[in-house]
Amino acid sequence: MCGIVGYLGKNRAEEIILNGLKKLEYRGYDSWGYLVYDGKDLFLEKKVGKISEVSEKGKGGFVGIGHTRWATHGGVTENNAHPHFDCQRKIFVVHNGIIENYDVLKNLLIKEGHKFNSETDTEVVAHLIEKFLKEGGNFETAIFKTVNSIRGSFALVIFNLDEPKKLIAIRFASPLILGKNKEEIVVASDPLPIKLVTNEFVPLGDGEIAFIEENKFSIKDFKNNHVEIKTQKIDWDLE
Repeated sequence: MCGIVGYLGKNRAEEIILNGLKKLEYRGYDSWGYLVYDGKDLFLEKKVGKISEVSEKGKGGFVGIGHTRWATHGGVTENNAHPHFDCQRKIFVVHNGIIENYDVLKNLLIKEGHKFNSETDTEVVAHLIEKFLKEGGNFETAIFKTVNSIRGSFALVIFNLDEPKKLIAIRFASPLILGKNKEEIVVASDPLPIKLVTNEFVPLGDGEIAFIEENKFSIKDFKNNHVEIKTQKIDWDLE
């Protein structure tokens, strides 16, 4: 049971992501990683082992994504830890679940010249987005083409260095929820990281995509139809 945390807010991405990942340790994992961006510098760290004793490195950042991994496709290595990225290191992805047709997609992408850095199924998502961006269209169009190309179960959070004030969160048969306060938005696979910023959350439904921007988000289905946002309350505390 891998764990996901994504953040867009007021320059404490590293704090929320690391603390959120530590809240998700109970789910089990063998490696971890996270990315934060402050508008100038991008920091990416991936490690094998436990995150419990890891301290913040003062990277701050207004946006970031993080992940705890339980190995399925590929061994327990730093290269196989998330986030994964495309050839240009601009599209970064964290993922829970399984991409069932990843081998077919990977072979196609390799034939088109894409270079892979891991043994995971997840990495194909970053390269697919890169492929569709190169073929024309915008980031949102590339997202819709990607989700309609992959098969399996997936919760995905995606960061694009060319559009850093956005995050994309996608759910299909793997839990993913969003929480928002006045200045911050958190997306996670579990309510525990959401509680770090708010008592309210929005669960994504199967086949839904959240387009997250500064202090707001919208939700669409895989066919590009708008979905009503329904907020729920967390009526328990972390203790």
